[in-house]
Amino acid sequence: MENNFNITANIIEAINTILSNLFSSIDESIYSILDDITFVNSDIINDSYFEKILGTSTSNGILLIANSLLFGVLLYYSIKLLFAHFTYQQVENPKQFIFKLIIWGICINSSYFFIEQFLNIISNISLAIRSIGEDLFHKSICFSELISELNSSFNTDSSLDIFSLDGIIKASLTTSLLNLVFTYSFRYVMLKIFILLTPFAILSLVLESTSWFFKAWSKNLFSLLFIQIIVAIVLLILFSMDYSSNNLLTKFIYIGAMYTLIKSNSFVRDFIGGVSTTFTQNVENIFKKTH
Repeated sequence: MENNFNITANIIEAINTILSNLFSSIDESIYSILDDITFVNSDIINDSYFEKILGTSTSNGILLIANSLLFGVLLYYSIKLLFAHFTYQQVENPKQFIFKLIIWGICINSSYFFIEQFLNIISNISLAIRSIGEDLFHKSICFSELISELNSSFNTDSSLDIFSLDGIIKASLTTSLLNLVFTYSFRYVMLKIFILLTPFAILSLVLESTSWFFKAWSKNLFSLLFIQIIVAIVLLILFSMDYSSNNLLTKFIYIGAMYTLIKSNSFVRDFIGGVSTTFTQNVENIFKKTH
């Protein structure tokens, strides 16, 4: 009987040790990653490889394709205008079309400058929100700082019992963190995709029949960027609370905050529309399609 008890105790201790080491490893690396992939600015496009894809001039990269399509649109309009004399089909005024073509052509070739400024505006807004918290609470409002608050609430210096309530909550928080990393990593990739589509989105404004693409693109891009403002606000609220009591309510508030961060994309999508970056939801959709 005593031997069975010792075996059980050893197994529990081994599980606790393994999971404690796992949680510690995740905590040490994930928060810094989250800061980098969540709070994006113009640095996202100032990558040497990414710049080559974008195009360093109008004669290479994505810009070359966009300019080629711009010429194709001009050719399409010319043919349409020519046939309009025979079919009596109503066509946009040539002067108006040429004016639009020139204006949007300039915007296409300056598109990455515009998107860079827009990224900086969103970044500065989220940075301003976090700066308010730093001035008020004298703490860095970021995920890296949150780890110290989280660990102090769960006394990670001592051994963590995964089979206790604290252990279950800690496991839930760590799982949520992994979910956050996948979610915001997906968002980061989607941001790069929509940035690459910028010239084509502007190009779509040349023709009335394709202008819907610009509206869809702008809505999705804004929703992806607006998420980091929501995250900054959530972090500000988190750091505004007093966790010195280290009670059960504090720990459940952490879980609620993590859930809010995970669902922030859903909130933004319901509010202004846009693409879903929620990792679990996308995985569920994939499995539904495969069955």
